Parts: sequence; C-alpha cells; structure tokens
Amino acid sequence: MFRETPKIVIEDATAPSAAYAPSVRMEDLIDKLKILNYDTEFVQNMKMKPINRHYFVVATNSGEQFYMFTSLAAWLIRKSGTSFEQPQEYDDPNSTISMILDHLRAIDVAVEFPPNKLKQGAGEHAIYVLDCLADQAIRIVNFKWKKVEIPPEDPTPEPEIEDDDAELILEKVEEEMLAEYEEEDEDDVLHVDDITKLYGQNMLDIQKPENILESKTDMEEWKLELERVLPQLKVTVKTDSRDWRAHLDQMKQHRSNIYANLGNTKSQLERLHSDIASTLDKIKTREMYVNRQLEPVLNEFQTLQEEMSKVKEQYRDVSGGVTERTRTLNKLTDELEQVKREMDERGSSMTDGTPLINIKKTITKMKNEISEMNVRIGVLEYSLMCTRVRDRTQLQEDMNSTSSSLMI
Repeated sequence: MFRETPKIVIEDATAPSAAYAPSVRMEDLIDKLKILNYDTEFVQNMKMKPINRHYFVVATNSGEQFYMFTSLAAWLIRKSGTSFEQPQEYDDPNSTISMILDHLRAIDVAVEFPPNKLKQGAGEHAIYVLDCLADQAIRIVNFKWKKVEIPPEDPTPEPEIEDDDAELILEKVEEEMLAEYEEEDEDDVLHVDDITKLYGQNMLDIQKPENILESKTDMEEWKLELERVLPQLKVTVKTDSRDWRAHLDQMKQHRSNIYANLGNTKSQLERLHSDIASTLDKIKTREMYVNRQLEPVLNEFQTLQEEMSKVKEQYRDVSGGVTERTRTLNKLTDELEQVKREMDERGSSMTDGTPLINIKKTITKMKNEISEMNVRIGVLEYSLMCTRVRDRTQLQEDMNSTSSSLMI
C-alpha cells in the first residue's frame, strides 16, 4: 500500500522550520529512490556505496558527494529514458553539471540558481535537482499510487494491568479477614450492600418528628455493644486496576519524586550545559582560526584544480589527434610490411638458380628431341629418295621395254 507524498514547498527563509526543509526533502527523495529500485539497480549493479537519509543535506566530503551526486543524476536520467554517459572521477565538473542542467531545462524544470551551487555535491540545490529527476523517472515508469486499505480491527481483549506489590490489595485483606472469621456464622456479618439497602428502607419510613427526639440509651452500654459488634463488621471493597483514582495516586507520587530529585538533577544539567556551551565556543573559535589559516591554501588548491581541469581538457583534445595519427601510422606500417614481403619474395626468386637449371634441362631435352627428329627426318628422306630412285628405275625399264616392243 502506498500513498502519494505531497510536493514539498520551499519555505520562507525566516520561518522556524526553513532550516529543516532540505532534511525533509532528502527523506522524500530516499523514498522515491526506493520506489525506483535504487537498492538493486544502482547500489548492487553499479557497485556504489548506499547513502543515508541525510547524505546530501550537509557537505562533509565534497569530492565523494559530488561524484555520488553526478552518478545518481545520470542513473535517474537514464531511468527516465534518455541516454546519458556515466560520469567519471576525472571528468570536467563544469561540463557534467551543464549537461545535467540542460536535461532539466529540456523537461521544463525551472533552474533559478547558478551552476556553481552544485559543485559541492550537497545542499538544497543538489537535493532539488535529484528530486526533480526522481519525479520525472517515476512518471516515465508509470508508477501508480494505491489507495490505503485499512485492515479490519480484530476484537482483542484488553491486557490486564498487573498491580504493584507495594499497593494495597484489598482482595488479600479480604481473604485474611475471612480466614480469621471463618468459624463465625456468615449471617452475623454485615455487608456494605446490606447497610445501603437497610438505610434506603429506613429513609422511606422516617418522617419528621413533631418534637425533638432525645436518646435514652446509656453511653456505656452503647460502647460495650459497639466493641462486641465491631469484629463482625466487614467492609468489602473491590477496586479495579484501571481505576482513575489509582492512576491519580501514582501520578502524585511520581510528581513528588520528580520534585524531590529535580534540584540535584537540574544543577547537574546546568553544569553540563555550561560545559557543552564553552566547548562549542572553543570549537567554533578553533574552526574559525583553522579556516583563516587554510583559506589561502584552499584558494590555491581551487586554482590549481581549475588549471588541472583545463590541462586535462587540452590533453584530451591532443590525445584525440595523437590517436588518429597513431592509427594512420599503423596503417602505413602495415602497407610497408606488405611491400617488404613482396620485395623479399622477388629478390629470393631472382637469386635462386633453380629456374635457370630447369631452363637448361629443358633446352638439353629439346636439343635431344631435335636430334632425334633430325635422324627421323634423315631416315624419311633416305626412304623417300630410295623410293623415288626405284620408281625412276622402274619407269626407265618400262620405257625401254616399250620402245623395244615398238621397234619389233
């Protein structure tokens, strides 16, 4: 069950409760962070240190508080659906604060204070920024407030109040009196209720006498009768432990005890108050002295820190150009290595004699084949010449034979 917490309004600075407004808003911020699963998503997943309910109220460690403030603001911005890079310890605080305030202006949140108020990482302005970011994140995640469901009350008996042993317990007195007169007849015991009833009946019967009544009873006999009846008279009074009279008596007793012990205690408290006041004055004086002594050092430290931030920014710009040139150098180095490998391969191929030997072997082989081919050509030419000679001889013989036949 949840209920919507009211929006905290910044009170007037002259109001008595104005000094406690940041504490109340900080506690409200912690509740909103728990709604956004701050314990698991921020503390455990990001390995961050959990904060207490008054972490950003008073500045104790500006460096640690500023880093926690920027980290928590970045997480809330990412929680609202906007990409935001996680800040680092060496980042420029001015740029980080500027990005956070730009996001606040983008979601229509009024920023009516200078950015330098956020450099300490604590105070009402830091709490205001985180509270606005938490409200935006809750709206983005569509968190719904539920109505309060009051469970039915179980009828339980009221606890019995034990009586104090120091108080008078009339029931015990009654038991002791009963034990003392247990042998006597119960009819002889006169109770308060019986007296009341008898008194009521007698009052109805009594009428105003015409003359003044005079007692004729002997006083001595009356005293003797009273002494005889007195042991038989018993008053039964049962008191409730929740009776207001008993509480009133206790209050009176406690009040008397307080007044009795107030004098000594008051003197001790006054002495303790004076000691504490003097100690606080000494601490305040020493603090002012230390602040005066450390003020030049702190100013110098702040100046050096700003210079260091500028140098870091310049280094970041220069390192970007160095990175690009290093990448180009690596590319050129790879190309040079490739050219060297090709040149080495070509040089090794030029100095190697294996191709020349292969060429010589091939030439020798070709010469042998040409020689064989010449021999074959010679044989073929010889065979062709022989064939031609034989054909010519045969033709000559045929011509001779033909001429001889014609002559015949």
